[in-house]
Amino acid sequence: MQESSQLKVYKFGGASVKDAGAIRNLSRIVQEHGSAGPLLIVVSAMGKTTNALEKLYQLAHTGQDFSEKLAALRTFHLAVAAELDIADEQTAATSAPTLAVLLEQLGDRLATLTPGDYDKQYDQVVSFGELLATLIVARALQAQWLDCRPLIRTDHTWREGRVDWPTTERALTADVVPLLAQGPIVTQGFVGGTTSGQTTTLGREGSDYTAAILAYCLGAESVTIWKDVAGLLNADPKFFSDTVRYPEISYQETIEMAYYGASVIHPKTIKPLAVRRIPLLVKSFLDPSAEGTRIHDCRHGLLVPAFIRKDGQCLVSFESKDLTFISEENLEVIFGALAQVRLKINLMQNSAISFSVCTDFSAYRLEKLLAVLREQFTIHYNTGLELYTIKNYDAPSIQRLTEGRELLLEQRSRQTFQFVCRGSTNEATA
Repeated sequence: MQESSQLKVYKFGGASVKDAGAIRNLSRIVQEHGSAGPLLIVVSAMGKTTNALEKLYQLAHTGQDFSEKLAALRTFHLAVAAELDIADEQTAATSAPTLAVLLEQLGDRLATLTPGDYDKQYDQVVSFGELLATLIVARALQAQWLDCRPLIRTDHTWREGRVDWPTTERALTADVVPLLAQGPIVTQGFVGGTTSGQTTTLGREGSDYTAAILAYCLGAESVTIWKDVAGLLNADPKFFSDTVRYPEISYQETIEMAYYGASVIHPKTIKPLAVRRIPLLVKSFLDPSAEGTRIHDCRHGLLVPAFIRKDGQCLVSFESKDLTFISEENLEVIFGALAQVRLKINLMQNSAISFSVCTDFSAYRLEKLLAVLREQFTIHYNTGLELYTIKNYDAPSIQRLTEGRELLLEQRSRQTFQFVCRGSTNEATA
């Protein structure tokens, strides 16, 4: 690890690079608020590009015509570059590709997809969003463009690569530290690579995690995540009108909020920062001078209740077909199958003859789970659900969220209350 330095890591998400105006605002933030010391900038795909790439990938993987959507993606990125007056050319002074080359490579990837290896091929396609965005931002800033895929080394767990920390730290220290002396660097969030040169991704919304990896390995002074909110809030302002900003909050409290689904921070972000006591600042790119939130090693009193909402949930219940009790042996089988199809449990509960789990809905993974377990269990499932978590709850906060809702499952501990309720629900049995 590099000794503690003046290095700052900035992370800009999709909303902060959604168009040419947003990228100009990013440039102002870097110029006016970036320190005189070394600066490493992590950038996500622009706007809703990841969603567009997922749709493109689905069309190509199922053999459907994707040309129209690919053309729209191409037009969008080239138009942003043109508005920013960025020349799409490669010079001897940089190893960065051109936008045209990247877009051609994306088209080739889509045209040569084969059946099978769904998750592996997903990573090879969807990662182009970050490559395109960082190329545009780097040229807008006249900064160095860095391909992080050969440096952030992962295993072959597609769509959620597990980081090889010692190898990654050695590579970043050797390759990035000398470049930082030459000026700001722009690199990709969300992506990594295997030893065989194949692209992996770190999990949906994983650019925060990338910033933490870089900060940990390079001994950064701080990480700043630039968002469209005033800091870390007790609720998502899209769904709650009376939110409260936390001026400061501990690593431990933030980890729990992220685990339960708070959208501001990726769940894996906090641990590497906490290990090396690197503070995480959450600030608004709409009001860069505002205080924001400082996440660090601190103590504080009881916080105001935090309301966390996750939509797109699926409640799956398993019953033994012979009406025997749900035993440890049954649970071992169910947990093994969930791990095999990579469905994560957000909430679980058991009764005498039934065991229920709430997970993020994936039709592809749910069908795989049913195929593994339907011979042994009767399985009921509901989709289109919402999962709410109240951290540091009290009686008024529970009443506020549950009133008027049909609760399918609820659970509470000393500090956390959770419930699953209906959204646009579909119900089925397997």
